[in-house]
Amino acid sequence: MKIRLAISDEHMEEVIQLLESKGIEIDDDAEYTLIQNNKYVEHITTKNEKTGEKAYISVDEILYIESFGHQIEIRTNDGLYLGKDPLYQLEGMLEPKKFTRISKSVIVANAKIKQINPSFAMKFTLVMVDGKKLEVTRGYYYSFKNVFHI
Repeated sequence: MKIRLAISDEHMEEVIQLLESKGIEIDDDAEYTLIQNNKYVEHITTKNEKTGEKAYISVDEILYIESFGHQIEIRTNDGLYLGKDPLYQLEGMLEPKKFTRISKSVIVANAKIKQINPSFAMKFTLVMVDGKKLEVTRGYYYSFKNVFHI
């Protein structure tokens, strides 16, 4: 069995030794992820869309994450990266003060929102720093308002 780790550096060596002693292989491409409670990741392992090479993206570089079926796209100022983690899993790995879910398929970096425009029928349209427009859907309207104290 292969597993990916999302734990603090202080516990990393201890956890790796324990898992390897049980025959579990540590692999950044593993299907399953072991996440430490109250520990948010500082980077995400993914693939560069153009080169197909493995990339480690700092969460501070992320503008937004969008899900298309079983694939996710992570948009940064440097480009587009592809991943296969479920969006709910990424949401749990990202610090809630820095990231907000705005629909079933999109998570945005709060600091990368350039403009918030109210829209009809309990919606907002966000303009990101790269110019992309994203919609806060009705199901996420009130939680979005609470995060931004609107």
